[in-house]
This record gives sequence, structure tokens and C-alpha cells, in this order.
Amino acid sequence: MSRTLVLVRHGQSDWNLKNLFTGWRDPDLTDLGVKEASAAGQRLKAAGLHFDIAFTSALSRAQRTLKLIQAELGQEDLETIRDEALNERDYGDLSGLNKDDARAKWGEEQVHVWRRSYDVPPPGGESLKDTGARVWPYYIHRIQPHVLNGGTVIVAAHGNSLRALIMALDGLTGEEIVAQELATGVPIVYKLNADSTVASKDVLAG
Repeated sequence: MSRTLVLVRHGQSDWNLKNLFTGWRDPDLTDLGVKEASAAGQRLKAAGLHFDIAFTSALSRAQRTLKLIQAELGQEDLETIRDEALNERDYGDLSGLNKDDARAKWGEEQVHVWRRSYDVPPPGGESLKDTGARVWPYYIHRIQPHVLNGGTVIVAAHGNSLRALIMALDGLTGEEIVAQELATGVPIVYKLNADSTVASKDVLAG
């Protein structure tokens, strides 16, 4: 019984590079992001992982990251389920803005609250708590059963949708999870117990 869950944040996107709030907007990976995704696949292959099913968001940067990982693993035909429940946090009115421009418009303190508080959403957008409210049920009903049935499952998604999952898996508070940085293209390998608790966690950094 493998009961393995792998979480991977997509490789660097064009808007990550330009310091823009991305959210549900759909920029592609940079050249570095492509390399990060391929390197993630290489590390997963070196760890001997072979997947039964994959989940990703409705956004192309996560989907392309997953495809690059699959190519490294020789699993291009892996069953893949795409769902907007795994999309990045919706930044609402901040989407597409340079973070420095947002600070100039609303003030550094207010933008910091929107970025780093757990339950205060930006105008027209989602807080991390709101993001969790769509990620957690999807995980419980769609992803977790495959893991608990003994499968090896990969989820390629986004900084905040994965933060919501990590918060639940690691038993973190809202304050603890917003302080956690999640590197692009670095797989996190969880082994779960039969009761869905975490048996082990391994970060496959380069």
C-alpha cells in the first residue's frame, strides 16, 4: 500500500518573474519555470515514484508543469483530472497589478494584510481561508480516496491552493501557514496512514 501524495507548485511563470499578482489569470511558464518542472520530474524519477493518477488546476502553468513532469517519468498517458477547485487564490482587483503599484495605490500595510493574512480577502477576491473552502472538500472527496486506497497520486497546483492543503495535512494554524513559503517546482512527498494522517513528509529540493 503506497498511500503516497505528491504536491508540486508550478514552475516560475511569466508573471512571477514580473512581480505581478496572478490569481486566476493564465500566464505561461518562463524558461526557468520549464527547467524547474523538468527538474521536479527528474527528482521524482530518482526517488522511484510512479503515479496512478494526477490532479491539476484549470490553469495552464500548472498543467504544463505536470506535463513536463510526466515526460521525465515516461508517463505521458497518465490519467489526469483538471479542476478549478485547485486554482490559485483569486486576487480579485489585484490580479495583473505589479505588487509595487498595488502598494502605491492602497498602501504597503493594506497590501501586506491582503497578501499575508489568513482570512482578509482583497477587493473582489479570495482570502486563503476562502481558497481552502474550495480546496479541502475537493481533496477529501476526489483526491484522498485514491491515496487511501493505496495509490500514488500527484497534484500540480499553485502556491495558495497547495498552502491550504498543507495547512490541513500538517495541522497548521492560519497564522503558521501564511508564513510558509512554497518554492516553485519542488515536490513535497507525503506518505499517509490508513486513517488519513501523515506518516512522513519529504521535500525533494535540488
